Amino acid sequence: MTVFILRRLIQALVVLFCVVSLTFLLVRCMPGNPFSSGKKIPDEIMEELKKQYNLQGSLPQQYGQYMWKVVHGDLSISTQYRDRSVNEIIAQTLPVSMTLGAVAYFLALLFGITLGSWAAVRHNQAGDRWLMVAALLGISIPSFVLAPMLVMLIAIDCRMLPVAGWGSPDQIILPAICLAIPFAAAIARLTRGSLLEVLQLDFVRTARAKGLSEDVVLFGHALKVAILPVIGYSGPAAAGILTGSIVIETLFGIPGIGPFFVNSALNRDPFMTSGVVLVFSSFLIFFNLLADILYFVVDRRVKLE
Repeated sequence: MTVFILRRLIQALVVLFCVVSLTFLLVRCMPGNPFSSGKKIPDEIMEELKKQYNLQGSLPQQYGQYMWKVVHGDLSISTQYRDRSVNEIIAQTLPVSMTLGAVAYFLALLFGITLGSWAAVRHNQAGDRWLMVAALLGISIPSFVLAPMLVMLIAIDCRMLPVAGWGSPDQIILPAICLAIPFAAAIARLTRGSLLEVLQLDFVRTARAKGLSEDVVLFGHALKVAILPVIGYSGPAAAGILTGSIVIETLFGIPGIGPFFVNSALNRDPFMTSGVVLVFSSFLIFFNLLADILYFVVDRRVKLE
């Protein structure tokens, strides 16, 4: 286990280095510069701005200076949000995104496992078929299409929840639902398929032959084994929910890290863009590693390599 974790941490550092490097270089190679605006900036002021943000000199020199700061935990100052460091912006906005992602993740697991189990028990019945159709739609419809539809239906027509904003518990429900639906649909399909296979195994037949109730057989025996594919999917799902919140936060006006990332990409802010990519990549690697370890804990037959 220790060797596996150390090996994965070394791989993570290499991946993060490559991702941040490519992001910084791609943003810096885009046409224009981070200080371009409607008015022409005098050359003297432009040179002073480049000097202030360490953007003077050749591209390799800029890259080397930036990576040296990153190694020391300094993500530099944003060129779009002047006088604010990327560290400060991420520290203020990331908890909002994490809160939204945690609620969405909980909803995705709760409804995905529950509905998937319900569909497996009612295999080939009308409820099973309709639920799988709904799950397919949930996976297929993009969040930027699904979110406005739910806003029109729930927030505007029915007036059950606020349209946008952040601060009260009811303002988190609708964006969390929009964020959770695709992942809940995928988890429901995984749970249903896995549970259908497990219900055909010998140990389930033995449990039924002993006279155990169907609920005990399902939740006490079969679901413990059927949940393994969901555990394997939970790591990428957690990372996907966090990165998917970028679109949802922008649509619902949530002061998370998403709008800052979108604006930084549009305005060619290399430091803010690279900083957010670094954070999201770190979470992606962490959640995948956590899912692998949890999978090993649940099923000791799995070998960590």
